[in-house]
Amino acid sequence: MSKNADSNPNRRDFIKASGKATAAGALAGVALPHVHAAVDDTVNIALIGAGGRGTGAAHNALSVSAANGPTKLVAMADVFEDKMASSHNSLSKRHGKKVDVPAERRYIGFDGYQKAMDNLKEGDIAIFTTPPGFRWVFFDYAVRRGLNVFMEKPVTADGFGTKKILESNKIAKQKKLKVGVGLMCRHSKARREMAGRIADGELGELLLLRSYRMHGPVASARSLPQKEVAQYRDLEEVRWQIRRFHSFLWASGGAFNDYYIHTIDECCWMKGAQLGDPENVKQTSWPIYAQATGGRHYRGNYVDQNLDTYSVEYHFADGTKLWHNGRTINGCHNEFASYAHGTKGLGIFSINGHWPADAQMFRGQTPNPAQRKWRFNKVVNGTLIKETDPYQDEWDDLLDAIRNDKPYNEADRGAMASQVCNMGRMAAHTGMRITWDQALDIKEPFSPNLDKLSLKGPAPVVADKDGKYPVPNPGQMAFKDAKGDTYYKEY
Repeated sequence: MSKNADSNPNRRDFIKASGKATAAGALAGVALPHVHAAVDDTVNIALIGAGGRGTGAAHNALSVSAANGPTKLVAMADVFEDKMASSHNSLSKRHGKKVDVPAERRYIGFDGYQKAMDNLKEGDIAIFTTPPGFRWVFFDYAVRRGLNVFMEKPVTADGFGTKKILESNKIAKQKKLKVGVGLMCRHSKARREMAGRIADGELGELLLLRSYRMHGPVASARSLPQKEVAQYRDLEEVRWQIRRFHSFLWASGGAFNDYYIHTIDECCWMKGAQLGDPENVKQTSWPIYAQATGGRHYRGNYVDQNLDTYSVEYHFADGTKLWHNGRTINGCHNEFASYAHGTKGLGIFSINGHWPADAQMFRGQTPNPAQRKWRFNKVVNGTLIKETDPYQDEWDDLLDAIRNDKPYNEADRGAMASQVCNMGRMAAHTGMRITWDQALDIKEPFSPNLDKLSLKGPAPVVADKDGKYPVPNPGQMAFKDAKGDTYYKEY
């Protein structure tokens, strides 16, 4: 398929070529309807990671507005046949002929990501929705192939992965590739308007940011020993860990990264909105160090590597603080929200989940309805103005950039947001104050050889004879390297 696809005329190539010619005056005043009629306007997509999030992302990709379509799913890859079958069946029922993935283009195995992407031509899209630890491996291959990318958050599980993503993205930017990252809340119209108001000073000087994600255990955040669960007993250990990826730090950064990144990123966004430079770590919107506490409770026979409670104090260069509270325990108070306290009042950036954000601003430091001075969801001329689905908005934004060759690359920001999570999690797991540089320049990455992982080899972390794995031990994780310098490990 890739051979034929490479030979087809393509509107994206035509836009670039005609833009150059128009600049030289060669096409001034020339009508070209017959050219458009001959152009294959389809953006082809390969899905790498066919679980629930991957199926959702592919659905959004195939549901873009008519102005940004057409799109077609042409290849899929996963390491589990059942997930592949379920995803393909679901997408086929919803999107019909937009799903063109016969059995020979459904790849099972660790090399499937390469085979799936090899069905694409330059300018098509690869979707990465496997466990986050693999992002840097897939991203590097996509960039070398000249592919646009959508990768789910987080994009790294440790500082090693962060540096890999940033390194590959230098080349992606040189090639002007479009890269979307699944921090869909950045595409929320309500949050964007509030960020603009913060930038305009409506909350005054920001003094404190608060982030919360507290609810019961989610997805695969807790896992029993592999041998105790019949459906997993015969799986290779590495595939079992991938199946239960929230339980393993190498695969996902744990529940901390995968679930807490949204509200933590929102708070960093609010800080950057005020300062106007969201990319400068030392001076602006990303914290420079973190200190934290956390604990494991009611663990029973669970063998995952997560803590059940996290409380992280992030420090920005100007002294502003971000407090994050995370908890995965049933029967407790639940909260999923982010807040900003400024010298002129309180802002609720999001409340009760991802969407709708229901962003609001108040005079004073409490959410008193009588003191509300702005709210995105409001009635205008008898019509309730509500925000649209940010999961779909991020895909329309990405395809608009591809169709119209607009600058669009979220990889650096996605890596930085992921690294903030790495730093906070590392502070909780070690019990130490961890700086940005310490978290970025870790001595012992979780799994530096993921590009060589195979079913026949050992898993990145191996169970003991009882099926248990090493867990964080705060206060006991300081070590000396060959030079006598202190460094820290998480387990």
